[in-house]
Amino acid sequence: MKLHILVCDGVFDLGLAALTDTVSLANAMSSSLPQAPAHIELTLVGVRRRILTAQGLTVPVVTARGVPEPDVVLVPAFGDKMPDTLSARLTRPDVPDAVAALQLWSTAGAHLGAACSGSFLLAESGLLDGHRATTSWWLGPMFRQRYPNVTLDESRMIVNSTRFTTAGAALAHVDLALHIIRGRSPALAALVARYLLVEARNSQAEFVIPDHLAHADPMVERFESWARHRLAQGFSLAEAASAAGTSERTLARRLQSVLGKTPLSYFQDLRVEHAVHLLRTGNASVDQIATQVGYSDGATLRALLRRKLGRGVRELRRGG
Repeated sequence: MKLHILVCDGVFDLGLAALTDTVSLANAMSSSLPQAPAHIELTLVGVRRRILTAQGLTVPVVTARGVPEPDVVLVPAFGDKMPDTLSARLTRPDVPDAVAALQLWSTAGAHLGAACSGSFLLAESGLLDGHRATTSWWLGPMFRQRYPNVTLDESRMIVNSTRFTTAGAALAHVDLALHIIRGRSPALAALVARYLLVEARNSQAEFVIPDHLAHADPMVERFESWARHRLAQGFSLAEAASAAGTSERTLARRLQSVLGKTPLSYFQDLRVEHAVHLLRTGNASVDQIATQVGYSDGATLRALLRRKLGRGVRELRRGG
């Protein structure tokens, strides 16, 4: 398998290293398996001859025009971690060249993948239109506004289709690399994951900070402020809209466009966040915590935590 990593100027150092080191470890360990998979030919490719990481380190790349067609192309994140700096990064002159390279490789049949803010570069190409994707959870509102034709689920760690794979934030670069390796050899991916101490993780939901997302829009922020004071009382769309200074329909549309959620779904996210905080910082029983966040009994809360986060009460209490 020919695997290219498309490296742009200002690449996130940790993301690039996570991809290269995970693939290199897979190559080093493949011979230990009874049926060794084929070697992964890893090439760092750039659309400029000189590439510097976000920390100023030089990356040795070959230019996109001088390499054979790949089977898989992965795009690591940019070092720009917040919407304003990422937006500026996407206006740089190397971005259209990188987009053109991705389009060419996709037309030739390559599977394309990206992690964290690298998903924005893939979305810039238009190739993700009509497809599902994920990105860093805190960049979800910006992603939706820029790419309304992409179905975003930023709660997922990995979103995969026949042509594209996208991964969540920062260390999800490891998950992305393991996913590609798993496509060649599940046994090798499992072995590499054990050496890297990477547990199976399907969701970013546990790490999301709803308050951070709410600040992406004033109306959503007003709704969030109202909701935090109503967790124990219950949800009322009419009261929520009144507190946000808008109509029920407008509030629902705004939350969908910014967060990809209904008002009730976001209200439940806030309940889950507060419940997890109480589990980790106190000794109250699950039934007591359920009452504090507006549920009638602990069983309902346990089921919601398992459904939303994929973890049980014991795991959450110990911070697992």
